[in-house]
Amino acid sequence: MTAPSIDVVIPAYNEEKSIGLVLADVPADLVRRVVVADNNSRDATAARAREAGAEVVPAPVQGYGSACLAGLDHLRRSGPPEVVVFLDADYSDHPDEMPLLVEPIVRGEADLVIGSRVLGEAEPGALLPQARWGNRFACLLVRLLYGHRYTDLGPFRAVSWRVLESLGMRDPNFGWTAEMQVKALRRGLRVVEAPVSYRRRTGVSKITGTVSGTVRAGWKIVITVFRYSRGPT
Repeated sequence: MTAPSIDVVIPAYNEEKSIGLVLADVPADLVRRVVVADNNSRDATAARAREAGAEVVPAPVQGYGSACLAGLDHLRRSGPPEVVVFLDADYSDHPDEMPLLVEPIVRGEADLVIGSRVLGEAEPGALLPQARWGNRFACLLVRLLYGHRYTDLGPFRAVSWRVLESLGMRDPNFGWTAEMQVKALRRGLRVVEAPVSYRRRTGVSKITGTVSGTVRAGWKIVITVFRYSRGPT
């Protein structure tokens, strides 16, 4: 069986210290290309990404989801892959564990694979208490409303391009990961979790590193989970 084409999308905002590390760990024998969606960085993130061999595209509308959408739009216009992998630019994910996420899709066993930091090994202090409890609460809501047990809404994930296009993703910020996971359940897609490692990020988180960021992200995730629990997706 011919190996599928796999592209990686990395949303990035002021991650000049870590983006090179992330790109160096992406399995070159597995991935066709890497797209870094630069979300108005004020540092040298874009330059460091280009130096490391990534395709850099501007994501002028601020927000995590907006950056992901900008990266996907670039893939759509320049020749989409068969599988897309998303990971963060802060070096908290382990890009070298990408085969764990891609293989279930390649074997025809899954449409969407979520990298679970809860099932895997998280470095002490990598998942802050507010992130851990917020994640647990969101997963509980999903279980109550959708009847499916997730352990994580982590950013490290792989999805079939065909399936991703069918989801009609549109959240511009913190609800992106939750939107993808609950829409997949509503559509009856094959969703699995794979244990992944997680380390302390480089620098301070723009979300869980601040009280306001934590509150805004948590509220948006809850709203997103409720929004798609009934009615059209």
